[in-house]
Amino acid sequence: MKKKSLSLLLAVTLAVPVFAQKAGKPLNRPKLVVGIVVDQMRYDYLYRYWNKYGSGGFRRLLGEGFSYENAHYNYVPTYTGPGHASIYTGTTPSVHGIIGNNWLVREEGKGTYVTEDKTVQPVGGSAAAGQQSPRHMLTTTITDELRLATNFQSKVIGVCIKDRGSVLPAGHAANAAYWYDGDNGAFITSTFYTQQLPEWVTKFNAENRAAKYLDQAWNTLLPIAQYTESSPDDVPWEGAFKGEAKPVFPHDLPALSAAPTPAVKGNLQAAGEKAPRGTLRNLDLIRSTPFGNSLTLDFALEAMRAEQLGQRGQTDFLALSFSSTDYVGHQFGPNSIEAEDTYLRLDQELARLFAYLDKTVGKKQALVFLSADHGAAHSPNFLIDKKIPAGSVGPGRMRDSLQQKLVGLYGPGKWVLSYENQQVYLNRPLLTEKKLDLYQVQREVAGIMLGFTGVTRALAAEDVQKSHWESGMLMYLENGYYPKRSGDVLVVLEPGWLESYQFPVNKGTTHGSSGRYDTHVPMVFWGWGVKHGKSSAPAKITDIAPTVARWLHIQEPDGCTGQPLAEVLGW
Repeated sequence: MKKKSLSLLLAVTLAVPVFAQKAGKPLNRPKLVVGIVVDQMRYDYLYRYWNKYGSGGFRRLLGEGFSYENAHYNYVPTYTGPGHASIYTGTTPSVHGIIGNNWLVREEGKGTYVTEDKTVQPVGGSAAAGQQSPRHMLTTTITDELRLATNFQSKVIGVCIKDRGSVLPAGHAANAAYWYDGDNGAFITSTFYTQQLPEWVTKFNAENRAAKYLDQAWNTLLPIAQYTESSPDDVPWEGAFKGEAKPVFPHDLPALSAAPTPAVKGNLQAAGEKAPRGTLRNLDLIRSTPFGNSLTLDFALEAMRAEQLGQRGQTDFLALSFSSTDYVGHQFGPNSIEAEDTYLRLDQELARLFAYLDKTVGKKQALVFLSADHGAAHSPNFLIDKKIPAGSVGPGRMRDSLQQKLVGLYGPGKWVLSYENQQVYLNRPLLTEKKLDLYQVQREVAGIMLGFTGVTRALAAEDVQKSHWESGMLMYLENGYYPKRSGDVLVVLEPGWLESYQFPVNKGTTHGSSGRYDTHVPMVFWGWGVKHGKSSAPAKITDIAPTVARWLHIQEPDGCTGQPLAEVLGW
């Protein structure tokens, strides 16, 4: 009798965990994660145009979400490729390896582009536009980890006009990544993801939406006199479109896009073909207008509809980046009416996106974060006009000047292979041939660079490798340095100074420094599991991925160095 009772008790005890598991609640996760990266969005853009934003875009995001008001990048150079990679990997270029948009491959003796991959083929576009993949990125992304955690049942799709703004966030294990080919006005991909475009993509491309957007002039959304947050329309430090006499509204997009790009002309000539008169256009122009963001969202909404993202019983992920803000910013600068108009129109696009999520995924069922891949400096001539210290340097001139000085020191030879990402690449085989010590030459070059106008610091790469800094300028350099890809000497410009590739002409602006105007960006969470609030506590861009990982109850990316943000998680 005692044995029977003991056996029965044991059976009941062993059954309890099984029963409890069956009766327990399913794991609570958002139906969809939408990561939004706004290219070249300075933090102050959240508030600079506040009085002109509508209620459904940025205002809704901040009014219902949680904003980290003191979020920064913690490395240099602050460019698009490293920015997107750092947001999604939760680490810096020193770990994920994306040290710039381009860099020198020493083993090959030539440069490479951040997502360039000659082992894959284009799908839907030209070879130049389509041979892209994330193979240069050395770690997993939060999107990769979601795919791994759900045994690849979650869908991950990347969408952006720029290839690198789609490919890097989507990660290595994505279902798809789509980007824009300005030669044919279509969203394309590569064989890294698929052998042919899905039917819904082909159908979308057939609608020729880019051409339709370019059929209208770019006028200001509001009466131009109301753009009191910006400089006058006609100022000398803004860049005009090719074919324009002045960079002023209205911009005649039908006329400006009438001529095809040189690449399209070249393809036709190579094929010995002629296109019907009037059918060829420069569809790449849409990138530099706010309508590039509209086209991006059109495609993203169609992707969500066709792929049923957030409606399949699994947590899906849309990695969405808006890049026209960057093209407009580079050309016209942060203080331009064009930049303001682009953000007012982006505000409307965000409202359209949030309304779509409410309707299809459900209110508070999607988890959204919004940030930027970098900020931007003010146009140097704008600052100089206002008696504020600023200036520019010419990368090509710096490289050539350094080369001449090294010839004077060491004799004939191509001593400088490249100057990229504010870094000098020395000809190491030549140094070996001449029996010169690499470290000594690095230090010599650092001293020469420090003598150039606009340069405030120059550091030998050997010193970066052998040291560690927890804060300050040298920390930024260390976090952006990956030995197998970075240069031999790292250069830092004075605050307010930037690289001008049209030097000595200064039009528009750029980015890439550790100045607050480049590192300080929005970081806002909204939707599923997010309570309204804000924080002034320091936050790093690398904290986004581990924070999202905690919400999803999945592993952080394998190279992650960021930390979950306790305040927004409610810890």
